[in-house]
Amino acid sequence: TVAPPPHYPAGYPGYPGQPGYPGQPTVLQSTTVNIVTEPPKDYIIWSFFSFVYSNHFCLGLVALIYSIKSRDRKMVGDLEGARHYGGTARTFNIISSVLFGIGVLISIIITMQKIK
Repeated sequence: TVAPPPHYPAGYPGYPGQPGYPGQPTVLQSTTVNIVTEPPKDYIIWSFFSFVYSNHFCLGLVALIYSIKSRDRKMVGDLEGARHYGGTARTFNIISSVLFGIGVLISIIITMQKIK
């Protein structure tokens, strides 16, 4: 008499094929995922305007320097460094813009007081 083929669990190294398909070659499937990342922002235009129009405590100059460093890092392919420098430039631009806004409001208030 002929003995039935041995039973192998699916993860067993000697398993001859896929479940339900004895004697067939094992087919490996792979999935490729392409993740598109946007390039880091360097905020160079905002930094330039902060430097020209609202350079309180030289924050606009500092923001411009970090923006240029971010652009340089991006050109050499160091995207993580470019993100870091770009984020720092953004922080200095926000502070400079807020100080500029406060200065404009104070100027308006003082001017309104002189008119009355």
